[in-house]
Amino acid sequence: MNILFLNYEFPPLGGGASPVSLEIARGYVRHGHMVDVVTMSYKDLPSHEIIDGINVFRVKSLRSKKEICHPWEQLSYLISARKFLSRRMPKVRYDISHTHFIIPTGVLALWLKRKFGLPYVLTSHGSDVIGYNKRFAMLYPFLKRPWKNIVREAKYVTAPSDFLIDSIKKITTDGTFKTISNGLDLNRFKPMKKEKRILVVARLFRNKGIQDFIEALKGIEMESWKVDIVGEGPYRGFLEQKIIEHNLSGKVQLLGWIDNDSVQMKELYGKAGIFVSASYFESFGLTVLEALSAGCYPLISDIGGHRYILQNDRYFFQAGNIEDLHRKLQSLMRRRAGRYEMNLDKFSWKNVIKHYIALLEK
Repeated sequence: MNILFLNYEFPPLGGGASPVSLEIARGYVRHGHMVDVVTMSYKDLPSHEIIDGINVFRVKSLRSKKEICHPWEQLSYLISARKFLSRRMPKVRYDISHTHFIIPTGVLALWLKRKFGLPYVLTSHGSDVIGYNKRFAMLYPFLKRPWKNIVREAKYVTAPSDFLIDSIKKITTDGTFKTISNGLDLNRFKPMKKEKRILVVARLFRNKGIQDFIEALKGIEMESWKVDIVGEGPYRGFLEQKIIEHNLSGKVQLLGWIDNDSVQMKELYGKAGIFVSASYFESFGLTVLEALSAGCYPLISDIGGHRYILQNDRYFFQAGNIEDLHRKLQSLMRRRAGRYEMNLDKFSWKNVIKHYIALLEK
């Protein structure tokens, strides 16, 4: 098949959905399909390059930061991508579009279907679901009608957890839905000799709950424990102040953005004894999956995206409940947690890609 792959965020831009979409595109190429990605430009990234056999086209945009994309920046991508595709579609025959995010990218997919007859499969990642993220609360009333049209006219709408599919169905059941989990390269993160280290990997937004985690450390005797927080975002200044207020400087370090394929990232996962995710909501806990692969003991908020991966109550604390997190974190640190082991074969990209290809070929 010739697959048009639409995502406004594609590596090195964006958060969890970005590397996920790259792995899906790689999987299509490995199975012999041609993949053209149309994504956003950013600074000096090339307008066209080939990555692992994937044709990546970057159209002009106003994007100013790697880790976050504002609505007006997304709009600039839609305008440029539409111009690019208007020229390209008469020259290249695509069989289907795999489009990531109902909004904004689904706007392009619906336009392509109506103008050129190109069917599309949608993959939702969470922030594109109406009501999911308070950051976009002011936009939701204006988006609801076109959002429903995009969902209705998709060949399939996929999401990485039953929780997110249910969230979509609360708004509209007029569509064909399928849960396909995010995947993991099982060879990327491996257990190393565990140290007294706690790891957090998340973009620095309020909804990631990192401020709750820092509050929960208050009053705990850290002794030789160290905390590594990987990620970047607009909440960094606030978190830095929290660390100072609680006298945690030297114990808690904000490492900024680190490439997921780097040796440093593999060592952070591999050596961490405990992994914490305090998010208020997640469509799928990809960083949790990476931590489990590296043998980290998980302590995670009790939300739908996390429950899709783990079910045992002992690994969870109530989201936003600092006291609950404090108590369970202290207990883990006292007994040094221990290496976690879990069979993750069902989450391997090899198995996940088969589900996507089956949908595209139907």
